[in-house]
Amino acid sequence: MDIKKLIGEATEYDKKEMLESKRPKSWLKSVSAFANGMGGKLLFGIDDDGEVVGLADCEKDCEIISEAIKTKMDPIPEIHLVPETVDGKKIIVLTVFPGKETPYYYIGDGNRQAFVRIGNESVIADRTAIRRLVLKGAGTPYDSLPSPFEYKNMAFTKLRSVCKQRTHNDFLDTDYESWGIINENGELTNAGALIADESPVRHSRVFCTRWNGLTKAPGLMDAIDDAEFSGSLISLLQEAIAFVARNSKKAWKKLPDDRQEMPEYPERAVLESCVNALIHRDYLDYGSEVHIDMFDDRLEIYSPGGMMDGTMVQNLDVLSVPSRRRNPVIADIFNRLHYMDRRGSGFKKIVEDYQMYANVSNGAKPVFKSELSSFFITLPNLQYVVKDVVKDVVKDVVKEQADILSIMAENPTVTAVELASMLGLTSRHIQRLIKDLVEKEIIRREGGRKLGKWVILKEYSTKDSE
Repeated sequence: MDIKKLIGEATEYDKKEMLESKRPKSWLKSVSAFANGMGGKLLFGIDDDGEVVGLADCEKDCEIISEAIKTKMDPIPEIHLVPETVDGKKIIVLTVFPGKETPYYYIGDGNRQAFVRIGNESVIADRTAIRRLVLKGAGTPYDSLPSPFEYKNMAFTKLRSVCKQRTHNDFLDTDYESWGIINENGELTNAGALIADESPVRHSRVFCTRWNGLTKAPGLMDAIDDAEFSGSLISLLQEAIAFVARNSKKAWKKLPDDRQEMPEYPERAVLESCVNALIHRDYLDYGSEVHIDMFDDRLEIYSPGGMMDGTMVQNLDVLSVPSRRRNPVIADIFNRLHYMDRRGSGFKKIVEDYQMYANVSNGAKPVFKSELSSFFITLPNLQYVVKDVVKDVVKDVVKEQADILSIMAENPTVTAVELASMLGLTSRHIQRLIKDLVEKEIIRREGGRKLGKWVILKEYSTKDSE
């Protein structure tokens, strides 16, 4: 049986050469992380290189695994444990399903620890992650919980005026509860605190900067414009859009029978990106804010909080990503104000907005990227033209480097870690190959480590093709 078939549809999995019965934490931490996340599989009897080594006593190991999960996990996650035969050798496939009673703890060595996945590792959940897991297990989103602030001290004039402007309906006193701004006991919810005119939620802010050039690197004039906004989420959205507008230029291109407006950034794409950042950000992350960074060639929007299920959006088809709302009350309020679609098709609208300019955009496309606790949207500047790009032909590229360049051409934001995984090479070897390509001026890095992209400067062929 093929190893890939054993893994199936699981995007998270670990391989274990043997069952370390005396060190159960070495593999139970993955059980905890899978149950706390999107599920996953552990394959016992397969080494790190994917070679099948087999287990000496598969039946006994199954019993040890089952007993350890029952006695050292709280609560006990849902699992499926089966022995399999691969290349004539016995292995064990342990499937851990996504849990509904998070957090799932490992109990042992005098400790009670919950784990989460970061990349391909299972790490101890910090306090913020624990809070998220507790709310997830309780089925109660953060924005519906009672706020520590009092409703009587809040004003909602911005909400009332925007409601009238965009829906042509008055905001009634009875709407406070039906919209989730207060609960049935008349208490202000976290959503209400975030929507209030002078929002008391200190970390609900947006930092905007128009940088001078392609990076944040210091120079004679680091930033052309910058601003910090606080207050109602509605005000934050309006101010963010206004900042982008005043730091953007509009142009037009003559067509045979008409002319086409050509903004630097399509308005709908900017709106949807800003709405996404405010609605889906993780408000349990008290140490970070939404950031909007404008460069000569792109607009980058960062918001705290990755994908709800822990997946990496860059590995998915963004046109078919299912809608999962971290803050459903806030999302409903923005929907009622006609700032977003209830069906949650924001990614699709961003992509479609750029497709409208396909004939003048030189193939520019928005880029979506997420990490465990971060989400990034990069919108390319439709008017930006790369100048003085070298086009010499280079022939001293080895096969592995040609593979790297091919991937970079398809996905300019790919990371060294992702390249290592795709090509089956070590990260250190990938970094050496990339360094050589940079030194030969075949590629260059534009932007920072997290939000930057690779630009291929020269045509190339491999040594083997000469």
